Formats: sequence, structure tokens, C-alpha cells
Amino acid sequence: MAKIIDGFVPYKGEHCETTAMGNLLQFVGVQLSEPMLFGLGQGLGFIYWDSKRMDFPFIGGRVKPDKLMTNLAAQLGLTVSTQETTSVDKAWKNVRSNIKHGIPVGLKLDSYYLDYFTNKVHFAGHYAVLYGIDEEYAYMADTRQQGGLVKTSLDSLADARKAKGPMSSRNRSFTLEKIDALPPLIPAIRASLTKNSYDYLNPPIRNIGNKGIVKMSDEILKWPSRSNNIEHDLCLTAMLMEQAGTGGALFRNLYRDFLKECVDLLEDLKIEQAYRLFTEIAPMWVSVSASIDRMGRTGNQQELEQASKLLLKIADKERTAMELLS
Repeated sequence: MAKIIDGFVPYKGEHCETTAMGNLLQFVGVQLSEPMLFGLGQGLGFIYWDSKRMDFPFIGGRVKPDKLMTNLAAQLGLTVSTQETTSVDKAWKNVRSNIKHGIPVGLKLDSYYLDYFTNKVHFAGHYAVLYGIDEEYAYMADTRQQGGLVKTSLDSLADARKAKGPMSSRNRSFTLEKIDALPPLIPAIRASLTKNSYDYLNPPIRNIGNKGIVKMSDEILKWPSRSNNIEHDLCLTAMLMEQAGTGGALFRNLYRDFLKECVDLLEDLKIEQAYRLFTEIAPMWVSVSASIDRMGRTGNQQELEQASKLLLKIADKERTAMELLS
């Protein structure tokens, strides 16, 4: 079966999960900015993830995969139909049926296997939207840094969908039902701000949220003894923090811009104060990733010491900002 959905126009975004939802929403006639999608999805977070089975710690700046989409659907009254299966054949039937009927399909993938990803790093929490299939290729809408409209072989897509490991799902696909109109945005915005701030300030364990940033400030000084290849591990970590679909500054640019939209819509003094704090916080995260990268390239331990001190300042500012929003 060869089928390309007519009239499909890609949504231009930086982050994969918000871009995927942006593509599905845009297709049914709903236009919201990516920062607004990120904020309504209560996307801001932090995790310092390490275990004995990992080669090196993972630094994340958002809520866990799938959660952002769930939050966004709840706030906007969207119906997202999700399917998972361990059967590769059934997984193909799930998506082919929708494409046949002109419905684009969101997919959760390990980006390592996709032909158009040149930086081969396993990441099974990647999202893209399928808008066409022929006998050889799958036609995808991905983030703007991946080129917007791309294609990958059917075999590579099958491998990406069935991949196992951290953040993976069982051939997860999802579609969005058509909607007549969005609910009023202001109540949804206020609810998202309150919920996101509460979750950020009250993590279940101390390597998540604000406490996780404090933990990272201590753990980062141990990284040279934690790594078997310090240049590779630190430079890769810095690149992932800044360039791997985070929108820059470990998602803080996206949240800053969301708060700016909130200020314009709500004219709330506390939100404005939080927005101004995030205009300071975002470049501080850029400085942290730059110090990590320089340490990897030069071996200068002072870079990690500088990053450690800066992380404590970031934690303090983010705690203040999120308390304002709570």
C-alpha cells in the first residue's frame, strides 16, 4: 500500500514530543505555539539519572516521556487514542489503517535506528509523526533540526518502534480525534502552572526536580572517576543538554517563552516575576553545559567546579520561580 496524506504540513518545533503533538493538532486545525504546548503539558522538570548498569549519568530537563502528552490532553480536553503491542505485524496494521484513512499517526521510537539521524545515540523516548507509507519508505514529520519532513526505510522504522531499553514502549502509536474547539486557555494555563510547580518542588525522590539539581551539583565533581572516556562522556552530555531537542538551555528556553505568553495573556505580577527569573536561568544552563563541554575537551577540573557552583545558584532561582507559580 502506497499512501501519502494530502495536505499534511509539518509543524515547526524543537522538541520531539511537543512537535509530534503540534503536528497532530495542526492537522485538525488547532494552532498553538510550541512553548504553549510545553507549558500546558507541564513539561518542565529535572532528573539526574544514574545506576550501576549505566555507562554514565543521564541529565534530563523535562517530565518523563508520555507524561507531557497526557497532561496536555487533559488540560485541553483532547482524546488521544494510544495503541501498544509486542507484535510487529499488529503494530504495522495499527498505523497502516490510519494512514489509509488519511489520519497521521504519532510514533514513539528509538532514534538510533532512523535513517535520517546521523548522531547514533540510543534514545527510545523520541517522537515523530507518520504521514505516509510506500513499498520502501515511511514518510515522517520530525523536529526542525531533523529537517521537518523526512523519510526512513520501513525496516529501520520497525527496528526503531520495537526497540527495548530505558524509556521504550511496545510499538507505541497514537492518534488525535478531531475537535470542534479548544476550552478556554486561561483556566488551563493556571492549572498547568500550579501543577507543574507542585510536581517540580515536591519530587518523590531526591534526584528529581529542584532537589535533583542540588544532587547534580555534588555528583558532577565525581564525574572524572565515574567515566572510562571522559572526553566522550562529557562532550556528549553537554551536547544532549543543549542540542538534543531541548530547545536550548535544557528546556528552560521553552518554559521561559511559555511564561512570556502567560504574562501577555494574564497580566499577573507573580508570573511576570517568574518569567524574569527564567530569563536569567536559561543562560545559566547554557553556561553549565559549556563548562561540561570544556572539561571534556581540556580536562580542566575547574570547569566542573564552576558548573557545580552555578548549579546551586540555578537551583535557588528555579525554586524561587516555581514557588511564585505555585
